[in-house]
Amino acid sequence: MMGTMTAASRALTRLATWRDLTEVRPTCGTGRALRSGGVEIAHFHSDRSVDLHLTATAIRRFEKDLRHSTAIRLLPGSPWVTVHLECETDIDLLMTLVSAALQAHQRHPAADPAALPRCNDHREAALTRECAGGI
Repeated sequence: MMGTMTAASRALTRLATWRDLTEVRPTCGTGRALRSGGVEIAHFHSDRSVDLHLTATAIRRFEKDLRHSTAIRLLPGSPWVTVHLECETDIDLLMTLVSAALQAHQRHPAADPAALPRCNDHREAALTRECAGGI
């Protein structure tokens, strides 16, 4: 799946060093995932996209900025956002959003992590774009 030099593999390598995150098999069955406590935080589905469990509260809080980012795809009603990774600025954005997601989950832990909504995999339309400055 992920080659050694893709933006997604670089992001996963960086995030895997965070002490609050553990690599696990994603519940959706596609790719690789990072979990914090009992909650899956990120699903790396391909070389170019990551589903991030940001929470509905955090999405509402940051919605204006998220909608202005060409790297972010929001799906109505989903507490997950899809981050399209093509360049280093996308990876930096993902790092910031993962930090926000961890804080959101620590502030408002799910009563039943097993009942959490599924990620956006298989619901995302193809999303491609140009990145300023390349990779």
